[in-house]
Amino acid sequence: MSTTKDSTAERAAGGRKLGDWLFFNLTRAFALLTLLLLAGIIVSLFVGSWESIQKFGFSFIWSRDWNPPMEKFGALIPIYGTLVTSLIALIIAVPVSFGIALFLTELSPVWLRRPLGVAIELLAAVPSIVYGMWGLMVFVPFFAKYVQPALAATLGNVPLIGELFSGPSLGIGLLAAGIILAIMIIPFIASVMRDVFDVTPAMLKESAYGVGGNTWEVIWNVVLPYTKVGVIGGIMLGLGRALGETMAVTFVIGNSNFLSNISLFAPGNSITSVLANEFGEAPPGLYTASLIELGLILFLITLTVLVFSRLLLLRLSKQEGSKT
Repeated sequence: MSTTKDSTAERAAGGRKLGDWLFFNLTRAFALLTLLLLAGIIVSLFVGSWESIQKFGFSFIWSRDWNPPMEKFGALIPIYGTLVTSLIALIIAVPVSFGIALFLTELSPVWLRRPLGVAIELLAAVPSIVYGMWGLMVFVPFFAKYVQPALAATLGNVPLIGELFSGPSLGIGLLAAGIILAIMIIPFIASVMRDVFDVTPAMLKESAYGVGGNTWEVIWNVVLPYTKVGVIGGIMLGLGRALGETMAVTFVIGNSNFLSNISLFAPGNSITSVLANEFGEAPPGLYTASLIELGLILFLITLTVLVFSRLLLLRLSKQEGSKT
């Protein structure tokens, strides 16, 4: 009898070991597949843009030329447009998203939290082309008629930054594209911030309130340090959406390959809008290779942002360790 029980236990143990081995190798295969896909994307972009890399070298990055008939190409204006619109979007979206998350988790009445949270998640689900159409037909006329003249009359007279808010009020341009991007990424960042604020242990917050802390002090000194990884992850998620957004930006940025000044009112271009507008019509050869190199540059920009965020988190962790 005991022999039968021992053999049954051995078979059960062997089955568990086999299951563990299968699970471990299956998950490892999924992880390796992700790395292979990433490597495949990099290799395909590099191979597709090799003709442009050979022709222009590093000068492709800082050249303003974009003349398909003359086969002169440069990425400076699309790179500038991509970085500027994404920076504008972050400057607007991060504080607004923080305010939304703070209100939902700490200040909102209980009956309002669920419908407001659902509304924010629905905004995140709106297709980008809808934002672009709304921006072109509704936001741009209003922006050109009321907002841009007001900005030019106020901020346009401030030293150092006045040049950013000068020029004709066209509605379309870098600033309009940045604001549309901000509206698009606010739901993403706000949703992540709300979720990570919610996972903060109630005991920590109640303890801070118990020693006399107000809402702002509790958020700044307790919630944010506890959830900094999630908060930065949410911001990086929003930044990734802003960097890679195509259709909404294409509708309102102006799609101009000329950069005469640093005004945010001026039409411009981004890497994604150039690819959306020109890739389908580009003949094989140097033109297509230059467009693929733009895609490679966008990939590297996104990778750089992610690496920077990880280094920032590591630095914050080391600072906390030294304080401890």
